[in-house]
Amino acid sequence: MPDSPALEALATPVAWTDGDGRLTGCNPAFARWLGVSARRLVGQTLDELDAEDGRLADLAARLDEGDAAVLVRRTRMRSPAGSEHFADLWLSREADGGLRLEAHATEEFPGEDPATLLPAALSAALKGLAHEIRNPLAGLKGAAQLLARRSEDANSRELIDLLRAEVERLEALVERLLNPAPPRALAPLNIHAVLERVRLLADAEAGWAVKIERDYDPSLPELRGDADRLTQALWNLVRNALESGAGSVTLRSRAEHHVLIGDVAHRLAIRVEIADDGRGVPEELAERIFLPLVSGRAEGTGLGLPLAQQVAREHGGSLGYRSRPGHTVFTLLLPCLPPEHEASEAATADASAQAGEG
Repeated sequence: MPDSPALEALATPVAWTDGDGRLTGCNPAFARWLGVSARRLVGQTLDELDAEDGRLADLAARLDEGDAAVLVRRTRMRSPAGSEHFADLWLSREADGGLRLEAHATEEFPGEDPATLLPAALSAALKGLAHEIRNPLAGLKGAAQLLARRSEDANSRELIDLLRAEVERLEALVERLLNPAPPRALAPLNIHAVLERVRLLADAEAGWAVKIERDYDPSLPELRGDADRLTQALWNLVRNALESGAGSVTLRSRAEHHVLIGDVAHRLAIRVEIADDGRGVPEELAERIFLPLVSGRAEGTGLGLPLAQQVAREHGGSLGYRSRPGHTVFTLLLPCLPPEHEASEAATADASAQAGEG
């Protein structure tokens, strides 16, 4: 296809190849789209520009002169500079045996990878929201401090302490959104302290409408974890139970011996269960419940369970569930020691045993 003033002035990216699929020219818009000069593009083969393992070459091989142009949705192209670019691409066979490529970006598909657009936009929105939340949090923290100085009632002080703790947790979350940092090191904690914090939150939200029961094993050892993250995960599970129409929710803890989490064997793990008598998990969502943005409620965000699962993984644990109407149990398994600690202890025990035999 020869150069022409019309193509030169065209805002739509257009390129053309010879019969062997090698670029012989393009208009300035095509070069701008791929972020390199037209000179660098001339001589590139279709296979070199195609970032989808020969998808375009396969389609081109089926085109004959006179065939209608083929629309290739969500095409991924690689420039000689190594960057990747996206568009809907019209592909047609010319009379000289070459190809014409015409790229069209749309509002929905503006030339960048759509998989990266939503996370980037969401991250920016979250940072803006986090910035706006700072001032109200500061006001809540100041009010809680004033209430703490004026209140002498034990029950009121317990609720004030809960309020202050939650404000501090939200402040830490806001700070992580505004200034991302590596995850905090896990520290020894008592899982029942986390469960009690969640129970107080549930009591404060549900009041007398829902019965919150405790079924703890007091003999459980400490585990290594992030108390704030575990609180966030378990609170998400309990809130789901409250929002499912449950009349009672049970917080349960037990020991699990010689348990397999993923493909790692642990001598001891802690099993935390959140059981409720609500409506249960909708059958149509059973296979997708841990996916982001999947929710059984019209007003739900679909982010609580994926977050809880992420927290479980951060602790080397797992999250699962079983459900039927009137009986749903979410089970969080947490190893008492990270696998590397267990491996170290096992190696020490083996060395001691060998020394004793010697």
